[in-house]
Amino acid sequence: QVQLVESGGGLVQPGGSLRLSCAASFRVIGIYTMGWYRQAPGKQRELAAQITSGGTTNYANSVTGRFTISRDGAKTTVYLQMNSLKPEDTAVYYCNLHMGPNDYWGQGTQVTVSS
Repeated sequence: QVQLVESGGGLVQPGGSLRLSCAASFRVIGIYTMGWYRQAPGKQRELAAQITSGGTTNYANSVTGRFTISRDGAKTTVYLQMNSLKPEDTAVYYCNLHMGPNDYWGQGTQVTVSS
């Protein structure tokens, strides 16, 4: 019933930027939280950034000041602007929607930061 489609991953050099997008299959209304999780090889999945239905944002300490999460006015698309990328940011990034008792996940998009 709900699909999240991600795009924007790729290969970038250290210090570069990428912009990820996550489009929901319907207009998201009500109380919800959307976020970007990431999972590097051999490591647990962690929350990088999240935004609430009220517009409040939260970031992992490791990305604060470098990443920005935002959404469009219709609340159908969420973005993650990633600047000053580091090799340790390399991971598969997953879009997440938490609404009521349910979690929905995107398919994941690979971000590789390498020289």
